[in-house]
Amino acid sequence: MSSPTKDPVLEGPKKLAAAFPNKELSMSSLSIHADDYINNHQAVAPPMHVSTTFRYAENPDDLRPWDNVNPNAPYDSHIYSRDSAPNSTRLEAILTSLLGAPCLTYASGLSAFHAIICFLNPRRVAIGGGYHGCHGILKLFKKLNGLEQLELENDDDLAKLQPGDIIHVETPLNPTGEARDLAYYRKKADELGCYLTVDATFAPPPLQDPFQYGVDIVMHSGTKYFGGHSDMLCGVLAFRPDKAQEWMPTLREERLHVGSVLGSLEGWLGVRSLRTFELRIKRQAESAQKLVDWLVEEKAKEGSLVSEFVTKIQHASQQPEAKEEGSWLRKQMPVGYGPVFSLYLKTEEQAKRFPSKLHLFHHCTSLGGVESLIEWRAMSDLGIDKRLLRVSIGVEAWEDLRDDLIQGLEALKKDPKAQ
Repeated sequence: MSSPTKDPVLEGPKKLAAAFPNKELSMSSLSIHADDYINNHQAVAPPMHVSTTFRYAENPDDLRPWDNVNPNAPYDSHIYSRDSAPNSTRLEAILTSLLGAPCLTYASGLSAFHAIICFLNPRRVAIGGGYHGCHGILKLFKKLNGLEQLELENDDDLAKLQPGDIIHVETPLNPTGEARDLAYYRKKADELGCYLTVDATFAPPPLQDPFQYGVDIVMHSGTKYFGGHSDMLCGVLAFRPDKAQEWMPTLREERLHVGSVLGSLEGWLGVRSLRTFELRIKRQAESAQKLVDWLVEEKAKEGSLVSEFVTKIQHASQQPEAKEEGSWLRKQMPVGYGPVFSLYLKTEEQAKRFPSKLHLFHHCTSLGGVESLIEWRAMSDLGIDKRLLRVSIGVEAWEDLRDDLIQGLEALKKDPKAQ
């Protein structure tokens, strides 16, 4: 008597959803269990695999070119780590569940952006301010093939776009934390026949879901909130579900040839980090909002320390649309805004000296970690206003962070070089 055919829904990636047919599991539950179907060991914590290569089948009759399915681990079968590996596969499984779209991981956020440009191969890209590294990638393509970079927020430049070109929107924007209207740019992309790609690093789920607006590719620097501990480099691309099946084989092949695959240690660190992802991002966003609200309130008080030194506070919550019921911003970010904001001090010297007065904020670049960071942004972005400080909020108590800012401003007031 032959054995019954296994139901792929119950045996594979959809097994968890099939167990809860009338319920959508929370982000935290998915972060912990979305990769359970890959398990082939009794260990609860995933092991770290460092092998770069994997044995083929022992039976010659089972050998097929570029196909190496292990019957004992069909969802964890590999050939060579430049194509796939156990730890990055688990990370991609969880990210696919969290982002609601098929994902690929890369060695860094910039390698992910590089993959977008390689794959879509546009002649023109409209891009706003945002992360200077993406502008650097576009300069490389300009050198290679003459790619033209256009200004996203210039209507005359947008009119130059042609079918197959890219509108690339970073939202919220680096370093200010301000948001951009995805519905508006989707409409523009449709009118012009362009792809719409989005860098959503500053507002991962549950803060924002760009796929609700028909975005073609969503990019994240996984180094930031997915990693969350300032100890791994990672890039992530998620693909519009109705296009993913067609696109992903080519994207995987191009990743294989370029060699921008995520390392095994980073894949393992990413899985570990995602287990607490929702807890972290909610805490960070809530604390950032409380700090921004406090700063705005203090800035309005004549004679306060904040009003004495701070000239401007930038964050999505401070955009006019944040106060408008039913606005595009309230619809796009319905549960809150990102954990990054910017402060402008009155002088360059004050901005340069203030981070060294703080004790709970590390003065360094990057963002998204459990520890709060502040950066005199001129250290890593040569074209930025030298009065700007970028602030990334961690998981410390917001009241402690507030008090650290207060004592830092008091110390700045006493510093003769800051006057």
